[in-house]
Amino acid sequence: MTRRLGSGTLVIATHNAGKLKEIGALLEPHGVKCISAGSLGLPEPAETGTTFAQNALIKARAAAEASGLAALADDSGLSVAALDGRPGVYTADWAERQWFEGAPGRDWYMAMGKVEGMLAEKGTEVDRTAAFHCVLALAWPDGEYAIYEGRCDGALTWPPRGTLGFGYDPVFVPAGRTQTFAEIAPEEKHAISHRADAFAKLVAEQFGG
Repeated sequence: MTRRLGSGTLVIATHNAGKLKEIGALLEPHGVKCISAGSLGLPEPAETGTTFAQNALIKARAAAEASGLAALADDSGLSVAALDGRPGVYTADWAERQWFEGAPGRDWYMAMGKVEGMLAEKGTEVDRTAAFHCVLALAWPDGEYAIYEGRCDGALTWPPRGTLGFGYDPVFVPAGRTQTFAEIAPEEKHAISHRADAFAKLVAEQFGG
């Protein structure tokens, strides 16, 4: 049996207020109070891993060791079958503008275009299957940890459709659906997403009977 988290305070290894709110709402019913690494003034560690699990664990361990509390981190991204799993852990990096592409920041339309351009080079019959991945890493200050992996399979479409999502959502159609993640109502998307899958596994193991 994996170590149980129990009630109490959990550090969410993020500086993103939106992510803290989303995760906090999921764990509040289980008596867990979530605070962010950002509110504690903790630095963001370099994500040097080559897998989602490695990067999530780097972030969770850094927050747990610095705070002396249990910490939870996530790492997520898109893998495209015909691109040998890319962009993978570099999903967000593909959206980063280069010096010649305008002001610093992320341009997700540009990132979607990069993926589509690489697929187009492979011809009209290219395999367009893809999957979103989410890995949650739960770490304790003494070094113990648990990993929970979620995924949502689907296929890529072009051009982008919908305005409700973010990132690569406008070009991702989940399996069994005809709408992209950006065309599906947020509450419906959250019920079938890779993040929902990972959190369901965490809740079942940490708070189940």
